[in-house]
Amino acid sequence: MLQSIEGLPSNVVAFEATGHVEADDYRTVLDPALDAALAANDKIRFLYVLGNGFEGYSPGAMWQDSKVGVEHWTRWEKIALVTDHRGYHDAVKAFAWMIPGEVQLFALSELDAAKEWIAK
Repeated sequence: MLQSIEGLPSNVVAFEATGHVEADDYRTVLDPALDAALAANDKIRFLYVLGNGFEGYSPGAMWQDSKVGVEHWTRWEKIALVTDHRGYHDAVKAFAWMIPGEVQLFALSELDAAKEWIAK
């Protein structure tokens, strides 16, 4: 499931993934939020938290995640991933050079720092 994180500037789309994330979570929750932010901003920033309650992605959700990244390729300004899940942290770190815009990784204990970084 994806839950919105509120209290950030309008050019920041922020979500926390909990439990098992499905393709419908992208289509019904994330995509509309991204579309709204993109309608109002040339570039957007994305804060994504994979907390302790995060259990993983369905294959459909992984496909939707890839589609979201590619469809808006030139519009990402900053991306912050907040997680203690080592595999996801390492994957993003390995491929960060391919992602347009700035990418920063944070531990769960650094969530406030991630919010501050993504907002500036």
